[in-house]
Amino acid sequence: MNILVLEPYYGGSHRSFLSGLIHHLPHNFDLLTLPAHSWKWRMRLAAPHFAAVLAEDPRYAGKTFDRILCSSLVDVAALRGLLPPHLRGVPFLTYFHENQFAYPVQVTEPRDVHFGLTNLTTALASDRIAFNSHYNLDSFLAGCRELVDKMPDMSLSGYEETIRAKAAILHPGLNFSGVDSCKDERRTGKGTVLVWNHRWEHDKNPELFFNTLYELAGQGVPFSLIVLGESFRNQPQVFAQARERLSGRILHFGYAEDRQEYCRLLCQGDLVVSTANHEFYGMAVLEAVRAGCRPLVPDRLSYRELFAPLFRYGDVDFTGKLLAAMAAGRLTEDEAHAMTSGLSWPEQAAGYSQWLEAQG
Repeated sequence: MNILVLEPYYGGSHRSFLSGLIHHLPHNFDLLTLPAHSWKWRMRLAAPHFAAVLAEDPRYAGKTFDRILCSSLVDVAALRGLLPPHLRGVPFLTYFHENQFAYPVQVTEPRDVHFGLTNLTTALASDRIAFNSHYNLDSFLAGCRELVDKMPDMSLSGYEETIRAKAAILHPGLNFSGVDSCKDERRTGKGTVLVWNHRWEHDKNPELFFNTLYELAGQGVPFSLIVLGESFRNQPQVFAQARERLSGRILHFGYAEDRQEYCRLLCQGDLVVSTANHEFYGMAVLEAVRAGCRPLVPDRLSYRELFAPLFRYGDVDFTGKLLAAMAAGRLTEDEAHAMTSGLSWPEQAAGYSQWLEAQG
């Protein structure tokens, strides 16, 4: 099939997802993208931008497609109305990496409900949709219900049933080749090597993680620390504090620009920890698990779909669960493979083929 991909935020997990999809599926993909910044402007105006390109760019003159694949940052309802007539009837498929009802906002910002409404009309205007986790779909529908219940003078009966009927759950495939190539490298550090590899933002709740480590350090518990993840201009103050207070235990502290260096650092770890208040999937933890790190994750969000109760904690027992996980130690290679292999691209590709190729 000839598939047109429209991605207004071509970076990070969105770009990685498309790279894996293109590599593992036997179709022709034509990518029309925008760089990964200014997401609010992208969500508002990528639709008319893409429609104009498809109408005016000679590269697309007379070109036909079997499917149009969008991310949820595209306003599909607006796009279908603006496209050249020969493209409006092409089946539209939308993949939700996230939803704007549950996506965290900056601490100082109120939530703009119009982005969630755009997600809602996109879901209704698409022929088929897919979410990267059940949690993503459930939180999306919960947000829709809360907002629709406030709607005056109008009704939107049956919207939830319509969305559920066209929705699939498709975990994003993961590429473990970089991690697998580093597994034989020697690990370093005193005591358990803890890995924290998430965005340096408040929704990942770094305060719980580091404050607990301060307590353990004060009790003389042996551990070393690898802190990874992308940081931004404005970041929680706890990171600067942790760099100073835990300096004698730090093996690495900061974003790893090089992918192979990132994988090598994961393979140095014994335990990967998430304290997130928000997570639509959990790629970072899964990559660390593939490297042999025992996971310790919250008993909520998307993690319930990925990890057995043994690896989850309730917020009130985090310290006890952390100490127990440190005592249990690193996963065996067989355990790491058993927990991750089904989530690799070779295993996930068939589900995506079925989703893309389905008729109706």
